[in-house]
Amino acid sequence: MGISDQIKDTFRRGSTLIKLIYINAAVFLFIKVLQVLAFLFGFSGITDALLQWLAVPADLPKLLTRPWTLFTYMFLHEGFLHIVFNLLWLYVFGRIFLMYLNEKRLVSVYLVGGLSGAALYILAFNIFPAFQQAVPLSIALGASASVMAIVIAISVYVPNFSINLLLIGPVKLKYIAIFTIVLDVLSIPSSNSGGHIAHLGGALFGYLYIAQFRKGRNITRGFDRFMDRVFTVFKPKPRFRVTHNRPGTDIEYNKWKAERQQRIDEILEKISKNGYESLTREEKEILFKQGGDRK
Repeated sequence: MGISDQIKDTFRRGSTLIKLIYINAAVFLFIKVLQVLAFLFGFSGITDALLQWLAVPADLPKLLTRPWTLFTYMFLHEGFLHIVFNLLWLYVFGRIFLMYLNEKRLVSVYLVGGLSGAALYILAFNIFPAFQQAVPLSIALGASASVMAIVIAISVYVPNFSINLLLIGPVKLKYIAIFTIVLDVLSIPSSNSGGHIAHLGGALFGYLYIAQFRKGRNITRGFDRFMDRVFTVFKPKPRFRVTHNRPGTDIEYNKWKAERQQRIDEILEKISKNGYESLTREEKEILFKQGGDRK
């Protein structure tokens, strides 16, 4: 099997997290290869025009002529370090996200978080006088707002989950989330004001998503229904059918459901107090299955 076949097979069999990473990487490589070819053949303006065509503009009249940019911008990167850091964060926090919530929710948070980032960026640039002169030329690109939505969502959901940071050691997600939000707020006066504002838009959505999710509400329900129709693109078809038996009567089913929810609440409380690593293997399996069952 050749390298290209291996990549295709990995994409086809991989989780939605792997697919999101592959799509971002593929778009980046396409832009860079096109940039090299344009330079060699003397058409350097082509890549700039393509970036303008795919990045989301702050200017409302331009946005009306390029509505697709609200989605395309969140898969578009130009700088190498920009995409490396975004995909690294996406991979690390995306894996934690999938420990507790399912793949469809990951895609929804990524996409709607990106939309929220774009919305706050556009709103801020058209409201605050500091950005008035920059509006006609300003564009935003990158997965940062989408990634921030995932980072904040899972940090709010399991705030005491710890990850090991190089040269620092174990750090709880809640502290990482607070640090990144404060850093973005303080960086608004920088040369990348639009990017930091977009990050905050994604972060705000991530927080609201989990806050409502804890109350039993899914604020992306309509978007999830749309995703149901295209989810087969992100998930390979099963080779065999799996069925789940449920208690026969409604009374038995409601009792079983209440007992299961109580067990999940106990596990989440244990994580909140002692961290994810304190769970037994059985408790981790229960939590994993619960995440896969949520709709």
